Amino acid sequence: MATQVIPIGPYHPLQEEPEFFRLTIEGERVVAADLELGYNHRGIEKLSERKTFDQSTFVVERICGICSTSHPYAYTLAVEDIEGIQAPPRAQYIRTIIAEGERIHSHLLWLGLAGHFLGYNTVFMWGWKLREEILDVMEILSGNRNNYAMFKPGGVRRDIRPQDIPVVLTKIEGIVPTLQMLLDAVRDDPVIHARTAGVGMLSKAGALAWGALGPTARASGVRRDVRKDSPYGAYGDMEWDLIAAENGDVYDKLVIRLREMLESVKILRYCLKSLPDGPIDLNVKHIPPGEGIGHVEAPRGECFHYVRSDGTNLPVRHKVRAPTYMNLPTFQETVVGSMISDAAIILAAIDPCYCCTERMGVYDPGGKRRYTGAELVRLCQEKTERLRKG
Repeated sequence: MATQVIPIGPYHPLQEEPEFFRLTIEGERVVAADLELGYNHRGIEKLSERKTFDQSTFVVERICGICSTSHPYAYTLAVEDIEGIQAPPRAQYIRTIIAEGERIHSHLLWLGLAGHFLGYNTVFMWGWKLREEILDVMEILSGNRNNYAMFKPGGVRRDIRPQDIPVVLTKIEGIVPTLQMLLDAVRDDPVIHARTAGVGMLSKAGALAWGALGPTARASGVRRDVRKDSPYGAYGDMEWDLIAAENGDVYDKLVIRLREMLESVKILRYCLKSLPDGPIDLNVKHIPPGEGIGHVEAPRGECFHYVRSDGTNLPVRHKVRAPTYMNLPTFQETVVGSMISDAAIILAAIDPCYCCTERMGVYDPGGKRRYTGAELVRLCQEKTERLRKG
């Protein structure tokens, strides 16, 4: 049978960001998949090394427009690891509250997009309408609906006012009936089952082999979650359930995210009602020489940061690994053998975030590195100058 190549991207309504996938098909079935990277590289790691430890918090907050808590959270934990300190208990609870609010609005954003891709625009409208409620909560708590500017090494920048707690609790409780309704609808709807159950399956062995993370791995029966495996913030102070499934298909990834939002409500409820008294910041003035790591469970999976200090006020090395970097390669396994009509939702099921993922290196065919990071920045600046001069 003759083969054809179908492109997805680099600009495609499925994707919030540009990326290029090349699918080879025989008839209606995908027989091979390839990926072309490089549309989103922004040099964040190198940029961070030119900022102070405090300024870098704001830089990494802008790695991803959705995970604007996960990156600063992991980064501040890495810096605190260098110094061997922990933020005060009240700051730990506030960090957890912000992180779980982010998880809910990230999952709702994904749910709405998934509904749209499947032709269920009612799900899209319900999901995004509900997301407005949690974005309002984030604005009450931080002053911003995204990019909250709450995190700093040694604590948080803004306290939660006592008068805001009952307002936030009321809003949080208000989203529960709709979340439960959406979960029941997904479980009962035969068309959603037909479009997602048994589609894009990732085996447990495959998830482990690819190093998949977050809901992508947990849907395949890999019961890993940084909040459980290496508790940070307030996660070790309360009871909550790790959500996992067994089939690894799009349906399981959908149900896991819906159930995780209900667990996030449980965590938020506990933290808001149990918020400790005390300071919110250790007022760190100096970072000693050394190296540290920080990792948190972002909505898409483990977010990892490595930071090295030479005793000055700038990090000499900052390394970031976002969850999509590990989850994206699983597309090779889940899409091959599938119908071309399912390729879009299979890709969306990992909730990809390309701007978190991309990094760049230039090597010659023999494997020798041709450009350093500084040389790449120089080339980029020279191109801008050429364009400016026409």
